[in-house]
Amino acid sequence: MKALTWQGNMDVQVTDVPDPAIEQPTDAVVRVTSTAICGSDLHLYGVLGPFLKPGDVLGHEAMGVVEEVGSEVSNLAPGDRVVVPFNISCGHCWMCRRKLFAQCETTQVTSEGKGASLFGFSSLYGSVPGGQAEYLRVPQAQFGPVKIPDGTPDEQFLFLSDVLPTAWQAVQYADVPEGGSLAVLGLGPIGQMAVRIAKYLGVGRVIAIDSVPERLALAERYGAEPLDLGSVEDISAELISRVDGRGPDSTIDAVGMEAHGGAPGSTFISLAQKATGLLPDAVGQKVTDKLAGDRLDALLGAIKGVRRGGTVSVSGVYGGEVDPMPMMEMFDRGVQLRMGQAHVRRWTDDILPIVSDPADPLGTLDLTTHTLPLSDAVHGYEMFRAKDDGCIKVVLKP
Repeated sequence: MKALTWQGNMDVQVTDVPDPAIEQPTDAVVRVTSTAICGSDLHLYGVLGPFLKPGDVLGHEAMGVVEEVGSEVSNLAPGDRVVVPFNISCGHCWMCRRKLFAQCETTQVTSEGKGASLFGFSSLYGSVPGGQAEYLRVPQAQFGPVKIPDGTPDEQFLFLSDVLPTAWQAVQYADVPEGGSLAVLGLGPIGQMAVRIAKYLGVGRVIAIDSVPERLALAERYGAEPLDLGSVEDISAELISRVDGRGPDSTIDAVGMEAHGGAPGSTFISLAQKATGLLPDAVGQKVTDKLAGDRLDALLGAIKGVRRGGTVSVSGVYGGEVDPMPMMEMFDRGVQLRMGQAHVRRWTDDILPIVSDPADPLGTLDLTTHTLPLSDAVHGYEMFRAKDDGCIKVVLKP
């Protein structure tokens, strides 16, 4: 089959790889009909190369039609249409019983000290082949896949794989008080959906922050107050000034480790991230694991811009272990911090009725700006990374 594979730092290619097959009785094989490129894929593209090997199949946002199921999968049958959550969870372990599906103990990558296995996301998370391919083997299929109705556009449900649950969790973790205010830093797909979900759930004031005009305009269309990052010198001071001299009740960092900005050390860390990706794997893995740093502009803006006693919700992915945090300021201001991989199946039952509504209240059908054949995936990566041509979300069709 054809699949998008990692070949080296900043080098992905569509190649021939073996077709997946049932390996465990809890597996299913899905014929992929749509798969998306995520911001997290860009971390693999340029930063986390030491944990990948040439030929690894990328992608963790996929949906399609069930082709085959293992003997212990009784909830699915060939022909069922499903969305596949990006994290692989069993549904019955200690963590799953507490709805902490991103920490599933059945699929935890204990050798790397990481949580549940993820599709297409390096040896750190199990080296499970991803969904930017014609077919996908789905472990723990007795629990993970979400069945969806026939006769509806893929894009109406595709984002149940990651974008919607991640944004939903970000808003839930932000814990905005009734009638309160929220600032969302970063208006990629997660930030866009966080804005829409916040407004849908009744948040009184949503400030949407980015530097890309098309992204600001799209967030404004869904009721947010746009704030151009390039128009202010200090985003946290601007947020405090705009919201009663205190700052918003809650903030969401929807950016992560590769934020752009002018925080101290950002340029050095950016160069270090690129250099680490070019090191031999054995060296690069040790450097990344023990010494990695993140570009913290968005996180620091979220922490310093929220009001005293407010809540910071982090959905952007971070990989560093030596990041300097403003602990004195966080402690003095009583800031609450919540974060983590989305527990996808914890939220899908809440979201499914909303995206099933023909009125499309969250605008799932207009988030996709570019639809390409899988054969053009390399161009999709380049365009998404550069934010060219108003690119916000790329969907690939195998």
